This record gives sequence, C-alpha cells and structure tokens, in this order.
Amino acid sequence: MKTLIIMAHPNLSQSRFNRAWQAALLQEDVTCHDLYAAYPDGKIDALKEQDLLKQHDRVVFQFPLYWYSTPPLLKQWQDVVLTRGFAHGSTGTYLHGKSFMLLLSAGSTEADYQPDGRKQHTMTEVLRPLEMTSQLCGMIFEEPFIAYGANEATDATVALSTKQMLKHVVGIHDDK
Repeated sequence: MKTLIIMAHPNLSQSRFNRAWQAALLQEDVTCHDLYAAYPDGKIDALKEQDLLKQHDRVVFQFPLYWYSTPPLLKQWQDVVLTRGFAHGSTGTYLHGKSFMLLLSAGSTEADYQPDGRKQHTMTEVLRPLEMTSQLCGMIFEEPFIAYGANEATDATVALSTKQMLKHVVGIHDDK
C-alpha cells in the first residue's frame, strides 16, 4: 500500500512529536509531503496535489491540533484540493476506496478530552469533521493515532510515541 503523509506544522522546528515523527517516517517507504515547506507562500498547486493523491492508496494527515482543528494551511489545502469533480460529487471518485488516517498531537492530556474532562468533549467528537470529510470523499476512515500531552512530554515519551506511531501508521514492529 502506497502511503502519502501530508504533514502540516507551521513551526516544525519547535515541535517535539511532529518533528520526531517526520524524522522517523522519512526513513520508511512512505511519501512525506510537508505542506509548509512546499508552500511557504501559501499558494497551493491543486493539480500537483491531486496528482500526488492519485498515486497513493492511503492518505495520512499529520498535524498538531490547532484550535480543535487542523493548522490553517491544511484547511486551505482541503478547500483547494478536495474539490467537487475530483474528491466528491458524481464525477469526483478519485479518492474512493483509499484509506484515510489522522496522525496528530494535542497539547492537553487524554483525560482532558473526556465528557467530564477540562475540554468536555472526546477527541472523537473533535475530529468528527475530518471523519465526515473522508466519508464525503468515499475514503475509508482508519483509527487515528493521537499523542496527548505534547506541552509536557518528556524525551522518553516522544521516543515511545514515535515507536508506537510507526507501528500504527506503517506497521513497523519493535523487532524490525
């Protein structure tokens, strides 16, 4: 299965989880596409992005949770690339049957994302719009990989998360 990682972090140099994940994923047989590096001016080439999507069987959005959503460039990417006639609508079948996964970091703890927690909503509820986007595009929504507590994470936590992420996203096991 050809996997495309669409990475969107506006300040990757200061990210612990996403930076470590990107470094690990660059060593694997996946295509890593950093939107902020590819489009520093914010002008997305929709046809180039659509062609990249056509070449892959699985699409993974990698990002830090931003105001309970994606960073701005990833939202813009969705608006520009996932157009009617390409990703949805009667002739928009290019993504049908492809797998879709979310790989994200959240600053708060998992306990915060519970009905009785500080956020009063689960992460499943927060991510529902992205799940619905995949549904509209005819994609298969896979279980997300979420690293909680990015604001307080230790080096050991980041290293463990990276191992777990590789297992979840690309099927890498500890015995590799």
